[in-house]
Amino acid sequence: MRTLRPRVRVPRGLSGALGAACATFALVASLVTTAAPAQADTTLCEPFGTTTVQGRYIVQNNRWGSSATQCVTATDTGFRVTQADGSTPTNGAPKSYPSIFNGCHYTACSPGTKLPARVDTISSAPSSISYSFVGNAVYNASYDIWLDPTPRTDGVNRTEIMIWFNRVGPIQPIGSPVGTATVGGRTWEVWSGGNGSNDVLSFVAPSAISSWSFDVKDFVRETVARGLAANDWYLTSVQAGFEPWQNGAGLAVNSFSSSVETGGAPGGDPDPGNPGGTSACAVSYGTNVWQGGFTADVKVTNTGTAPVDGWRLAFTLPSGQRIANAWNASVTPSTGSVTATGASHNARIAPGGSLSFGFQGTYDGTFAKPAGFRLNDVACTTA
Repeated sequence: MRTLRPRVRVPRGLSGALGAACATFALVASLVTTAAPAQADTTLCEPFGTTTVQGRYIVQNNRWGSSATQCVTATDTGFRVTQADGSTPTNGAPKSYPSIFNGCHYTACSPGTKLPARVDTISSAPSSISYSFVGNAVYNASYDIWLDPTPRTDGVNRTEIMIWFNRVGPIQPIGSPVGTATVGGRTWEVWSGGNGSNDVLSFVAPSAISSWSFDVKDFVRETVARGLAANDWYLTSVQAGFEPWQNGAGLAVNSFSSSVETGGAPGGDPDPGNPGGTSACAVSYGTNVWQGGFTADVKVTNTGTAPVDGWRLAFTLPSGQRIANAWNASVTPSTGSVTATGASHNARIAPGGSLSFGFQGTYDGTFAKPAGFRLNDVACTTA
């Protein structure tokens, strides 16, 4: 659960020859120390204390839901929670979100960040994480990804994407479960809701993930496809940390990296094709329907001037429809908002080329076709 977080504050005697020799030694030692200072870990106990690591990320204590003491120690590559007193009810908001981030959050911007950046100018946003977990606490280990219609660097953004890498204890995301989705090659339980100040879309791993390298843009695309953001919105920050409800000492982000590759022109997502090309698509959706069942034959044509690599066709099955099996593509989940992805032998659609896949399913009530299709987040015409 999440609530509006308070504004994060950015803190900031010998004599003779023997004496002369000692004085000279002391001066040399002083100069050496000044030239090469020791790199000591920094401990933050202030509720909204921050510090910079690797010269490019900000570590924040971010204790906003409790008055009990919490301390984090920033390391060269991440941070660890060294003290986590107090607890909050597990059916409410967590105590805090100690985390490390790239981007801008409540007026604090990490050094050299490219964020905020307009979504349709981002070609990729690679990130990696390594966590250390503990068992004597109630918490989640999660990414917090913020999107807003404006390139704001303060306050609450409109949409929050959460990626739950692990959860321990009787806690759950905001809202309610709305199915599953395959994003970044993994299957996630998806929750959708709001906390009164922003929308929240959460992707929950079925089992703990202690380390992973992935593209944040994949989760942004899924969020856009579900109508909780748009391509002319802005990605403002990418954060990784923990939401503890009870205890939490010993939790650690061992390492974190986040970068954003930009260069696309506003108005078009450069991901489906190569730079300099244009992307467009057409979908033909043929069906054979009988009482309670149907098959669908889907033809996807690349009508643009650039190849589409690693294609993903997103569409929503009408209510009551469920996929039983598919061929020439993987289609997940089986109902609701689904995504078809190609196999190794048909992962590319050349300019002017097409491919076909199909599936068999069941339905209740009156049969209908999907209202629209998006190929790698580009809307397609339908035949």
